[in-house]
Amino acid sequence: MEDNLDGLDQFIRTREDVARAFVNGQIAPLLNIVTRALPATFFGPDGDSVQGAIPVLSRYERDAGLFESSSTDIEVLHTGASGDYAFWVGFQRAKVRLINSQETVSFNLRVTELFRKEGHEWKLITAMPIPAGRFRC
Repeated sequence: MEDNLDGLDQFIRTREDVARAFVNGQIAPLLNIVTRALPATFFGPDGDSVQGAIPVLSRYERDAGLFESSSTDIEVLHTGASGDYAFWVGFQRAKVRLINSQETVSFNLRVTELFRKEGHEWKLITAMPIPAGRFRC
């Protein structure tokens, strides 16, 4: 794959900050990096999927509203770009507290995300978080 990392490294650092905000119920940072154009897809960690820019945005808004007082760490294993598309793969490990719960829940996700250059900015177009250690066939 031809490297075209123009701004991608900084975008990945921003993406890590966005993940931290998300698990604390803050949706605004994610809305700044999510595409408003097609295609857009979200593959949920439970095996469901959502397609289309508006439905994906709605899903992100709903899901962010489930969290409060949480923490997360991102481990980026690989990034790459070619033309107007880029990706990262790695792990997201979090300790989250859901709204109306005193319990903290830990999760470990294998994550693949795809980005598209829109104007001069990278935008999230596809997210695939999969629970690590659990496979669905």
